Amino acid sequence: MTRLTLHTEATAPEASRPYVQRAQANNGFLPNLIGILANSPEALETYLTVAGINARASLSLAEREVVQITAARIHGCDFCVAGHTAAALKQAKLPTRTVAALQQGSTTGDARLDALREFSEAVIARRGAVDNAQLAAVLEAGYTERQALEVVLGISLATLCNFANSLGQSPVNPQLQPYLPGNLRTNGLPHAG
Repeated sequence: MTRLTLHTEATAPEASRPYVQRAQANNGFLPNLIGILANSPEALETYLTVAGINARASLSLAEREVVQITAARIHGCDFCVAGHTAAALKQAKLPTRTVAALQQGSTTGDARLDALREFSEAVIARRGAVDNAQLAAVLEAGYTERQALEVVLGISLATLCNFANSLGQSPVNPQLQPYLPGNLRTNGLPHAG
């Protein structure tokens, strides 16, 4: 049971309906995050606008998903962990073992992605005030100053949706449940668990 109204296309405020319709068309179902955010047309518009801007960042899709899964894990948002796990596997084509490690906050075996995960963790933990060694480590892994700021951008996007889900207590859609932590097989195929 959600604490905030979980809107559908039919019940969403009129100003939210175009965004709800677009999300439903893009996903083939209405993610409960969108149903929660629909309570505030401004919050929903902000989420979709910032998501579009984040998608244009110089970080690759796989790298952006590393940031999103890391932030969702730290913020305790299983909905977003599941949603970004699905994107990491289906769209970014990351290996299941890598994604499962990200869900746990453990080493993936990919030094570059691990540096990005560790930097994302530090940015969240220190609210951006990472120490010189933490910034140097991500730069030495081949990321740029621009991309360090894009991590902050990705975390800001994640914070909006992670906190909205936590506030609304939105359930994970059935379509995303196979991607929850603990529901991934390491052979590359999700399973309902």
